[in-house]
Amino acid sequence: MQAVRHVVCALSGGVDSAVAALLLRRRGYQVTGVFMKNWDSLDEHGVCTADKDCEDAYRVCQILDIPFHQVSYVKEYWNDVFSDFLNEYEKGRTPNPDIVCNKHIKFSCFFHYAVDNLGADAIATGHYARTSLEDEEVFEQKHVKKPEGLFRNRFEVRNAVKLLQAADSFKDQTFFLSQVSQDALRRTIFPLGGLTKEFVKKIAAENRLHHVLQKKESMGMCFIGKRNFEHFLLQYLQPRPGHFISIEDNKVLGTHKGPPDRPPSPVQGPAEDQPRALDCGGASRSTGPGQDDGVPLPIPPPDGTRAPLFYPVPCVLTLNQDGTVWVTAVQAVRALATGQFAVFYKGDECLGSGKILRLGPSAYTLQKGQRRAGMATESPSDSPEDGPGLSPLL
Repeated sequence: MQAVRHVVCALSGGVDSAVAALLLRRRGYQVTGVFMKNWDSLDEHGVCTADKDCEDAYRVCQILDIPFHQVSYVKEYWNDVFSDFLNEYEKGRTPNPDIVCNKHIKFSCFFHYAVDNLGADAIATGHYARTSLEDEEVFEQKHVKKPEGLFRNRFEVRNAVKLLQAADSFKDQTFFLSQVSQDALRRTIFPLGGLTKEFVKKIAAENRLHHVLQKKESMGMCFIGKRNFEHFLLQYLQPRPGHFISIEDNKVLGTHKGPPDRPPSPVQGPAEDQPRALDCGGASRSTGPGQDDGVPLPIPPPDGTRAPLFYPVPCVLTLNQDGTVWVTAVQAVRALATGQFAVFYKGDECLGSGKILRLGPSAYTLQKGQRRAGMATESPSDSPEDGPGLSPLL
């Protein structure tokens, strides 16, 4: 007789993770709930929201009659997520701490705790996402040692599990899971992947989970919550005031406080559309042995590939010798910023992501160059000396 499979489910104190644990119980698994505490400070009203969330997660476990554990990753969150977040802001970049948190905390610290300390056959979360594996295939997965070497890390992942978009396209969270490693992804179950948010709420209402159903949707920064962002950052960063200057005529258009008010990115005039280069760490492949190689990023054909920098944009990817990827959007993209993540999709599959390291020329700069080229010659030249900057893709 086959032993009952043990699934450790991350509980946040919200409705999604509560229903995820409930559905796992219904499938006949031995379920354990774990609440992660990753932030210590009180919110603006002097209430420790983490304590309230922990209480709600504990009540979920009582209702479902499953074991409850609490773990603290305050130190890990500070070192791996929040410090990086502050450093990015100080450099004038636009970080995405939720993507980094999923990579380092939920799908690394929590994953290893569940497997190594609690003996989990798999982990589960309340994310709206799917993978290409059925439950039984997840339970059959074993730890695979990461291959060494730059190109092995990039191209020799065998039988890679696919990260797929959720059935509820409005709630799909694959964007924020795009840096999760293959090792963790192949041992993860997403019970809500085929459900809509409204149906999840209906399940909660029918199963005595009213205390989490009544909570507001969490919309703030991962584990820190919704708060006055500028006031919050002022506790950690010194403002660096400056001017917004037009690149057309060098006129001062206004003033800014710099970080933490906003990253001090230049105002690009009427057109802010720029291709960019990416860091390939994490989901889109790491650059050396011992680093997290994440969701595989094969270099797909240009057609059918899209990079949703908040919305889908067809793009062409070029792998560079230094391990970065050059991304060329086939249409103009507005208001891009270094530090953001470009997440790549092919159909409903999330291929991975990369952090934006630098920007290419803006549409304004290219148009200005084209005007100059037109003045220098009677007709546009097709010679290689014109460079890629004058092509429609750049």
